[in-house]
Amino acid sequence: MFFVLLTASAQDTKATEDSLIREYFIVMGDSILRESIDLEEVIILNPLKFKSDHDRKTYLILRRKTRKVYPYAKLASERLVELNSRLDQIKSKRQQKKYTKIVQDYIEGEFSAELKKLTRTEGQILVKLVHRQTGVTTYNLVKNLKSGWRAFLV
Repeated sequence: MFFVLLTASAQDTKATEDSLIREYFIVMGDSILRESIDLEEVIILNPLKFKSDHDRKTYLILRRKTRKVYPYAKLASERLVELNSRLDQIKSKRQQKKYTKIVQDYIEGEFSAELKKLTRTEGQILVKLVHRQTGVTTYNLVKNLKSGWRAFLV
């Protein structure tokens, strides 16, 4: 009888330790052992339906142009965050203007050839994407970094 009680208590301890280590999902009253990796939720949309072939063609052109300029907008957003953080560290206005000029010259040298090849609509999409990424219009960006007159001319 003593051995039976000893084995029963040992099994209870093992079951308790096992349930403490492992996690369970409870789905509709049923517990399922969790032995998987959590993944982010994926939303699958229905295929797009267009009223006409013209609408479909317009959408595909817009999508192609947006995909072309999106990397530039994302890069501009990252550079702007970096520029603002460094400008916050610089105390004098004169040094801030010098630093802004250096960054502007560097960016112009790096991207001017590629950005000049963009069409007008691609440029408009780029401006909208920069606004979407940064939360600030491009007019206000130029006004804050350069001047109001320069922003008006651009």
